[in-house]
Amino acid sequence: MQTIAAAIVIGVILHAGNHLVCDFPRLINSSDEQYRAYLSDDFGENKPSYAKLARGAEGVTGILMVISMAIAFTLATRWFRRSLIKFPKPFDRLTGYNAFWYSHHLFVIVYVLLIIHGVFLYLVHRWYKKTTWMYLSVPVLLYAGERALRFFRSGFYTVRLLKVAIYPGNVLTLQMSKPPQFRYKSGQYMFVQCPAVSLFEWHPFSITSAPGDDYLSVHIRQLGDWTQELRRVFSEACEGPVAGKSGLLRADETTTKSLPKLLIDAPYGAPAQDYRKYDVLLLVGLGIGATPFISILKDLLNNIVKMEEQADSVLDISRTSDLSIGSSDTSTSNKVSPKRKKAVRTTNAYFYWVTREQSSFDWFKGVMNEVAELDQRGVIEMHNYLTSVYEEGDARSTLITMVQALNHAKNGVDIVSGTRVRTHFARPNWKKVLSKLCSKHCNARIGVFYCGAPVLAKELGKLCYDFNQKSSTKFEFHKEHF
Repeated sequence: MQTIAAAIVIGVILHAGNHLVCDFPRLINSSDEQYRAYLSDDFGENKPSYAKLARGAEGVTGILMVISMAIAFTLATRWFRRSLIKFPKPFDRLTGYNAFWYSHHLFVIVYVLLIIHGVFLYLVHRWYKKTTWMYLSVPVLLYAGERALRFFRSGFYTVRLLKVAIYPGNVLTLQMSKPPQFRYKSGQYMFVQCPAVSLFEWHPFSITSAPGDDYLSVHIRQLGDWTQELRRVFSEACEGPVAGKSGLLRADETTTKSLPKLLIDAPYGAPAQDYRKYDVLLLVGLGIGATPFISILKDLLNNIVKMEEQADSVLDISRTSDLSIGSSDTSTSNKVSPKRKKAVRTTNAYFYWVTREQSSFDWFKGVMNEVAELDQRGVIEMHNYLTSVYEEGDARSTLITMVQALNHAKNGVDIVSGTRVRTHFARPNWKKVLSKLCSKHCNARIGVFYCGAPVLAKELGKLCYDFNQKSSTKFEFHKEHF
């Protein structure tokens, strides 16, 4: 998108600059003979002034288009979109995601002006040579079709909110009913609209429930004005904690207050949905970037449970047939052997969750405990990293490391995350992580999926390239939406 925006800016500067700096002055300064011979039929008997050319339909529509695009471009920059620039009220509404989103819809005005701009094209009189509308018709039809499809799909997939919870770190969890015939893959995302917040805005969020679950869930962190308003709306509908329960704000179908309505448009594809084609997975999530991989972990866990159940059922059938047939018919009994049906190609998965805040581990505590408890064969290996604490070898973190190790050995629970997954301190050494995978899974095809800040994406991508050059293990790097 940034490349497209830069190309538009360059195109506008070249096009408008050519008219204002070259064409207009050349027309005004042309000789009387040249003007009467070539230009009088288009601009009149009297040579126009620079101001008259600028006030014409071509000039006015061009200037208005440049102003509209400049507004949209400015409000889309990082400083305005992320509210890094602070204005006093009421000018504070010029920053934030809402300002970015609504200003981008100035493209409707720009397209209308562009068609008018093309109709009054200089030196061209035949309508079929004024081709601006032809170039605009295809993208306009595609955009209108996408909007119409979203409108109908959101009405087809009606959902009912089942549970709401607000976790520390301003993370909102929404669990909703799964519409009939709704199919999706782990790693995909969906668009969510809340009419109580905005009747027009749709925002994408990774689906954190597994395809085998009978519900849909998303985890939304407050990062902008829309998510802030969404959290406020659901906070008003939630009830305070009761005695004996956690101090989270919660709501469900039994809550006395009515829950806001939600509309969804899904599913949409993402790189992580192709995780099944890899032998080994390396899933790396920074903060809320863990969301697209939670669904994958749950899906892998469900497949592990199914595989174990299938193996047990085949063993039971084999034992029953051995008892009924007896040892005399060995040829028949040998035909019945326990076979494990492999649901997916993936044999192992490694999940690295890196976060600054200890409270972040509450978001997916249940999932991590479930995976750690049911994964008896060690298919999924999980690692939590807390970057706000000094690394484990540092003397300043020695005490907490000792207490953590003792508590985990005694109770099987990590004191930092409150889960069965052991928490490490500081940032992972990614070179060592990939080197370990190389030695452990020789000749394997490893899918590296990352969701988080762009800085680490460059580092991981480069490391994958370097290891591919010198080892038989092949890493394929994918960056998720963030």
